[in-house]
Amino acid sequence: MLLTLLAAAVPAKAQVPLTEGIQIGLSTDNVSITAGFSGADLTIFGSLENPDPLVARQGRYDVIVVLEGPPKPVVVRRKDRVLGVWVNLDSETFENVPVSYSVATTRPLQDITEPNSYKQLSLGASNLYMQPADAGDSPATIEEFTAALRERKSATGLYSENVGGVQFLSQNLFRATVRLAPNVPVGTHKARAFLFKSGLFIKESSAQLEIRKSGFEQSIFRIAHNYSFLYGVFAISLAMLTGWLGRLIFRRD
Repeated sequence: MLLTLLAAAVPAKAQVPLTEGIQIGLSTDNVSITAGFSGADLTIFGSLENPDPLVARQGRYDVIVVLEGPPKPVVVRRKDRVLGVWVNLDSETFENVPVSYSVATTRPLQDITEPNSYKQLSLGASNLYMQPADAGDSPATIEEFTAALRERKSATGLYSENVGGVQFLSQNLFRATVRLAPNVPVGTHKARAFLFKSGLFIKESSAQLEIRKSGFEQSIFRIAHNYSFLYGVFAISLAMLTGWLGRLIFRRD
């Protein structure tokens, strides 16, 4: 009887389905940009672990890939006309705002899962939580400045969305293309991949990417940060010298 129970238990345990997972990999862990950098497409490859063949054939797996820039404080200012002159009147400071945020998806976001899922995962530019430095401000004011911040980031290309940018190459392999804006910030960027199955979030994977300047621009960038005082003195002196030379060249006698 004991042998019979053991024999029945072994196949039952073997029939337990394996949990799906996701992994991503970058062809390089750093990207160098020069002064003439005008933007580029970054390709990220990934794979599904233990995918259900039936679900894969039916196209019920979705992947969203995000390349998120380093977080920094951001000040948003509102200009108003006073006596015919545009001046800054109100401002709002937000902490830990991703400087850039590029998204690639298999389908439009509204076709993948419910809006509440995106809010819980803080996934998508419209669902990023912008933490105000002064929590005492009115919710209406915070919402107004948050919308202005997102609009400004999208207008400059730092926040972008590429619908269809994730393509399955097979049942478990996929390729994602995210956009690097011409003004992409330097620093450590984080690539994140989210796996959804029939609209339900399953797993997340991440990898890091270092973006840095190269050539003469990198030398100037390094000097400006390591020797900020001397760099400031040099910049002011150069501006004064340029103005003096311009006055000599274009003066009218």
